[in-house]
Amino acid sequence: MAASLAARASRAHGNPLLRARMPAWRSRLVVALVALGFLGLVARAAHLQLFSHDYLQRQGELRYGRTLELPASRGSIYDRNRVLLAASRPVRGVFAVPRNLQASPAQLAELARLLGMSPAALEERIADRERQFVYLRRGVERDVADQVMALRIRGISTLAEYTREYPIGERGAHLIGFTGFAGNAADGEQLQGRAGVERMFDELLTGRPGSRRVIQDARGNFVEAVGDEQAPIDGADVVLSIDNELQFHAYHAIREAAIANKAKAAAAVVIDVRTGEILALANWPSANPNERSELDIALLRNRAALDTFEPGSTIKPFTVAAALESGRFTSRSTIETSPGHMKIGGWRIGDHGKDFGRLDLTGIVAKSSNVGTAKLALELPPERMGLLFSDLGFGRAPALDLPGAAAGRVRPYRSWRPIEQATMSYGHGMSVSLLQLARAYTVFGREGNIVPLTLLRQDAARPGQAVMSPATAKRVLDMLEAAVGDEGTAASARVAGYRVGGKTGTAYKVEDGKYVRKYVSSFVGLAPVSDPRIVIAAMIDEPRGKQHYGGIIAAPVFAQIASQSLRHLHVTPDAPQPEVVIPADEPKGRQR
Repeated sequence: MAASLAARASRAHGNPLLRARMPAWRSRLVVALVALGFLGLVARAAHLQLFSHDYLQRQGELRYGRTLELPASRGSIYDRNRVLLAASRPVRGVFAVPRNLQASPAQLAELARLLGMSPAALEERIADRERQFVYLRRGVERDVADQVMALRIRGISTLAEYTREYPIGERGAHLIGFTGFAGNAADGEQLQGRAGVERMFDELLTGRPGSRRVIQDARGNFVEAVGDEQAPIDGADVVLSIDNELQFHAYHAIREAAIANKAKAAAAVVIDVRTGEILALANWPSANPNERSELDIALLRNRAALDTFEPGSTIKPFTVAAALESGRFTSRSTIETSPGHMKIGGWRIGDHGKDFGRLDLTGIVAKSSNVGTAKLALELPPERMGLLFSDLGFGRAPALDLPGAAAGRVRPYRSWRPIEQATMSYGHGMSVSLLQLARAYTVFGREGNIVPLTLLRQDAARPGQAVMSPATAKRVLDMLEAAVGDEGTAASARVAGYRVGGKTGTAYKVEDGKYVRKYVSSFVGLAPVSDPRIVIAAMIDEPRGKQHYGGIIAAPVFAQIASQSLRHLHVTPDAPQPEVVIPADEPKGRQR
């Protein structure tokens, strides 16, 4: 066996193929190539480390980095006395990085519970696993955010942000408004004003967000800042003309009246005559803007500024003012109103079954005679009334920038027919907002001039635009005081200790172009008459109780708000005090 193997080896050794040798240069070439490749790798590594650091950093950031927005705090809103009406509070936003997300079904179920979402809704938000960022819930309380992070789910993290709080709740909701995120909440945008003052001053309240570039770790959490951080700039604060205490009284007065009269809605406006500042603007029904999940936006409609109605008899003082301004009438001029009704063409105008006989202009206002007002108007050229209505702001949106503030409707006087001029003289066939009506009445307290309304605090009286003579404004103011007297339609508007004046209004509502048996009851007045400080307008929409006349259900609202407002503003009483008689046979310590 051994001999056989030796023989085979001898024959193989003699094989010429096996005797051939590789050239030495080939092996050296292979070694050289390997060495060159190694040197190339070393050179490349050295170049990347020494000269391409920025490039590597950018590549890393592209894969693991993200620019985070640092939210700015929205400015606060204060009343005129620096009472807080709206403020921002820090919360957290919970987000996911779907492509890094790793979680068990139990973790996802607990995450959904903490965020107040259904498991299906959560799964829908994270379904696209190629996304780098998606908000799961915004405005999360910090203790809840801490519980979310305690789950230690890879790809879930939180960011600092702010939510909005409204300390005065429902009584200021229509005026202050509310905020929300633009578009889809997942877009990561800041809070924006959606209604009211929040929207009106949104540009001023909104700050400028900052930014920070960060790198994610293997769990998808942001762990390291890269580059310079740009700090956010907080929004500016806004100080309103609103007086929180007057807002409180106005809201509760209209709320009580609306409930007592089974009304659909109610509103009130309080204006400072000297400055045009809106001291209170209240609406009912309302909702608490702090309860976002159950917020019914329909309840936050600012009816005082957005809704229009036929003002009815509250327009009559302006018709009388136009007559006085024409020079054809004086306060002692008389109009025959018997037999209590009249016809214009085929239309009948009446005084609700009453025959007031001959009335002077004060009597027309105090008795609220439709016949007397219509006859007075028909003696005037249409432009006399039309231009006055325009100067007072009727038919034009108030220069207030309050979102959605209504312009109302007044037909151009050039197209008025006699019946239209007659009916508009007592507030039918036209429409106004309560805010417009309240502003118009300031003309009687400003000696015939008028200023634009404002929601920002003013520190001094403002000059106005003259629309009637001081003498006319004073005469009509005296007539308004008579309307609150014993012979007038608004005795229930009186305020103890103060002289007040005002006018009632009761008008049918218009639906689908037709009058229906639904009413708007209103009252607008000034106080004190000796030196007017405030105008108050109150409106009760669709009272369904036993009464619907403005003098019965709206005038008491004025009295309630005026009484509290005048005392809060420290306005000196101007009404004569009744004498107290002490009988001679009674001790002086006892008075009746």
